[in-house]
Amino acid sequence: MKFSLIVPVYNVAAYLPRCMDSLLCQQCDSWEIILVDDGATDGKCPAICDEYAARYPDLVRVIHQANGGLGAARNTGIETARGDYLLFVDSDDTVAADTLARLGQEIERSHADMYVFSFRYVSEEGEERPAEPRCSKVTGEVQTLADTPELLLDPPMAWNRLCRRSLFLDNGIRFPGRVWYEDLCTTPSLLLKAESIVQIEDPFYGYLLRVGSIMRSSNLKRNLEILNALDMARAPFDRAGVTARYEPWLCYLAVDSVLAAARRVLMADPKADYLPDFLDYIKQHYPDYRQNERLPRLGRKKLILLRLLEGKRYRLARAMFRLANKLK
Repeated sequence: MKFSLIVPVYNVAAYLPRCMDSLLCQQCDSWEIILVDDGATDGKCPAICDEYAARYPDLVRVIHQANGGLGAARNTGIETARGDYLLFVDSDDTVAADTLARLGQEIERSHADMYVFSFRYVSEEGEERPAEPRCSKVTGEVQTLADTPELLLDPPMAWNRLCRRSLFLDNGIRFPGRVWYEDLCTTPSLLLKAESIVQIEDPFYGYLLRVGSIMRSSNLKRNLEILNALDMARAPFDRAGVTARYEPWLCYLAVDSVLAAARRVLMADPKADYLPDFLDYIKQHYPDYRQNERLPRLGRKKLILLRLLEGKRYRLARAMFRLANKLK
């Protein structure tokens, strides 16, 4: 079997049918959909999953398990998948109708370990906007992290890439459970181990921006988990003895990630007493971060935010970003 689409499901009854509709319209003759019901408590998701499995018994499988978090649900999918390649799809998101057909063509052409593609943001009202351009150059040719370390600068999501299942199994790579930023914990390891990576320009994935998503949770202090995730992202480079080689890119990844987490906190509570912890992490692990020649790639807004965090001007930062949002 060529593809296994792994869909963790938890209390998303309002969105799951739309997600499944986008998957079921794929043109492919060698694939499966694995719905992992991660202990949903809404009284609807388990039944919806079973309904799809009953309607499409040759295509859809359902696994019901106790709640273990997004990472644990993905791990269940990894371990039970039959496909050579894994595509992770969050159950409130969608994929373009030609995704598997196009990826199948790419596999026949290059037989790579990983395919990284673009995505777009989708509002609950259906409005779409593209994601920011990637830092690494999209050539369509086979790459590795060794020859294209800029791959570390791109968003480390699990869902904007197709991975050979053996990347996980042969290297013992799994997602951590019950944590935020599980993608950041895992994707750098996959990039380091992949012997061939192909980038595709097509925005196959539609990421839904919704109020109830994990990254918009009111539990603000959990944003500090970004620091542990950065430790986990760096760990495989330390074990392989190649950290020095990738230090500038790991530094950029850390600064970019910290800025995103810190912004979420200060937009909600600029008085949070742990706001300094984000920049303290950078200063401790990358004391020369200001000399990193790659920082200008962050863009003007992020560089302004960095300067304001350095000066602990949290209220000013929030005011500036709120004004910028109103002017959009």
